[in-house]
Amino acid sequence: MISEKNWKNIQQIFAAAQKSSLHASIATVDSSGQPTITPIGTIFLNDNQTAYFFDTYTEKLSENLIQNTKACIQAINTNKWFWLKSLIKGHFDHHFGVRLYVEIGDLRPATEQEKRAVDQRTKPLQWTKGSQLIWSEFTHVREFKINTFRWVKYPRMMSHLA
Repeated sequence: MISEKNWKNIQQIFAAAQKSSLHASIATVDSSGQPTITPIGTIFLNDNQTAYFFDTYTEKLSENLIQNTKACIQAINTNKWFWLKSLIKGHFDHHFGVRLYVEIGDLRPATEQEKRAVDQRTKPLQWTKGSQLIWSEFTHVREFKINTFRWVKYPRMMSHLA
């Protein structure tokens, strides 16, 4: 179990990453041992340490999960101002990235609550043609179980963080 403090930090990092980069990355391995990284913009971390993502365009990820359900999900806050401020100060005020080591579950239909959550996330861009093409048919999700996590670090700029 992840401590409540760490879980809140992880949630904040994912929110910042998805706001600044519009996605997090899921790394899986195919049947011949080759790694594949899939960008996913619809990862949701709940307060009770459960999590899921909408799985619509993930052909390789879906194929890889047949052989091995383990994956690494990485979220990085790439906000330019956050990085510039941290570089000027010579330290980060808080963690800026995290890797979650997870086991990804089977594809299942999304609940109405999950559909509302993705609609809320995509709402600012729903008026665009691209948004309508990309995000209008999100119907299925995969839950994932978090086994452990690791902060992404630059030790010289983060010695004060636990």
